Amino acid sequence: MSKISSNIRFLRQLKGMSQEQLADDLKVTRSRIGGYEEARNEPPIDLLIRLSEYFHIAIDALVRGDLKKTNLDGLMKVGKNRILFPILLDSDGNDMVELIPLKASAGYLRGYADPDYIEKLPQMRLPFLPSGKHRAFPIKGDSMPPIKEGSFVIAKYLEKLEDVKEGNTYVVVTKDDGLSYKRVMNYSKKESSLELHSDNKIYQPYKVKLNEVLELWEYTCCINMNQYDEGELNLDSIMNMLKGLKVEIADIKKERK
Repeated sequence: MSKISSNIRFLRQLKGMSQEQLADDLKVTRSRIGGYEEARNEPPIDLLIRLSEYFHIAIDALVRGDLKKTNLDGLMKVGKNRILFPILLDSDGNDMVELIPLKASAGYLRGYADPDYIEKLPQMRLPFLPSGKHRAFPIKGDSMPPIKEGSFVIAKYLEKLEDVKEGNTYVVVTKDDGLSYKRVMNYSKKESSLELHSDNKIYQPYKVKLNEVLELWEYTCCINMNQYDEGELNLDSIMNMLKGLKVEIADIKKERK
């Protein structure tokens, strides 16, 4: 059975629905749903979009992920459409912080909702973090001093845009710009926009539409690499910094090639 067929069956059963009920909601025949679940046919793109919107699951996760392996207590809501994807837990049930290596950050926009992508990221546990889902993002450029390029911002996932605190800093993931770390000002529900400011005043503020925001992560702390020169910002130096903070690291070396 393909992943998409097993995922459709899994999500339908999770909602306690019959094939006929799902078919009625999606305006298709019951036999079509049966065909998809039995892997005799695959849904066309227009129906994939409807399935994604109906179950609030990103298409990448729906097609490529194995949702049966998802810890159902560890699902987080993402973006305007409340898309769900899995949070990684260790064998003791502790939330793991995924570290986005600089070389992997370009692919984050394509993989943020793909369980396979998330599972392959280096993982660590930071015992001192407050409750909530956290992720470690690499910083590029000089727009947010004193944070230096190559450092990592540990940020907490913000479930609702309404919880934005003006003047606080966030990792903003948008369709066009990918990952950006900025200070959010002038959040306007009326204009459906966020105004993003750099702390380095040579950079001008700019606005992004709320419907372009895929994820928003609120700053918690920073692993600053100021004692390293740019040429020294490699995985070994990052690991040494984390060990100095008594961070527990799981398979972080697998990203070194």
